[in-house]
Amino acid sequence: MTAVVTEPETGQNSKKTLRRKVVESNTQLFRASPLNYLVLVITFFLSVFPLYWMLVMASRTNDEIVQMPPSFVPGSNLGTHVEALFDQADVLFAKSLMNSFIVAGTITVGVVIFSSLAGFAFAKLKFRGSNVLLAIVVLTMMVPVQLGTVPLYIMMDWFGIQGSLSTVILPYLFSGFGVFLVRQYAIQAIPDELIEAARVDGASTLRIFWSVVLPGLRPAAAILGLFTFMTYWNDFLWPFVALSPENPTVQVALSRLSSGYYTDQSLVMAGTLMATLPLLVVVVFFGRQLISGIMDGAVKA
Repeated sequence: MTAVVTEPETGQNSKKTLRRKVVESNTQLFRASPLNYLVLVITFFLSVFPLYWMLVMASRTNDEIVQMPPSFVPGSNLGTHVEALFDQADVLFAKSLMNSFIVAGTITVGVVIFSSLAGFAFAKLKFRGSNVLLAIVVLTMMVPVQLGTVPLYIMMDWFGIQGSLSTVILPYLFSGFGVFLVRQYAIQAIPDELIEAARVDGASTLRIFWSVVLPGLRPAAAILGLFTFMTYWNDFLWPFVALSPENPTVQVALSRLSSGYYTDQSLVMAGTLMATLPLLVVVVFFGRQLISGIMDGAVKA
């Protein structure tokens, strides 16, 4: 008999072999089954079909919308309905779109900046009363927004800004949810050693936040910015109460389209479509920032 002598594996070869086995096991573990694909297809259809049906209704006449069986193919009247939408003198749809961009964009920037600063302070800075202040911030999330409508209205009247866009911007530049979200993320994502190393190098607290902490908060900031923009783009109650009729936001303008003795469903759907398109752009933008931030964090880890 001939004995087969195998050479012992070196450290580098053993590491490659172990890495290959881990990759193969992970590939088998996360391999998608036909059921996974079926669930994804159903979820995609349920998510996209309402948007597609809105496009179909916006491009059809009112008679075609109510006909049975309905048509699932877009019509040829979308351009006409959009033009008629912007020509509605009492709706002010173009101005409402611009107002919503200003309101939602300003609130989003303010919430992300203030929440990042406050979340960093609560997560990484030691100061007296931090737990009490954090508890107060969390308690603000338990107060329904509707309870503050009348006091805010009176306060804005005292300030002399009633009816302007500042009325719907100023009360919402700070978010308790945003502070709590950023704090929880900063505790997990920003190592204390990194901050201490920056302090040893002579960096100030503001410099540490801007150069060290803020880049690491990109995924949390993207999520917070996305939720904040969508929330205040779709907000109806406070703009409806606080703004003057000549200064509406897009949701108030849409409510005007559906009010009155006769509702033109094709115009309502056209307005809803035009109000939804900016949200899709924002979701794509913040989604890319979120994925980029997560990948950067994974590479650094």
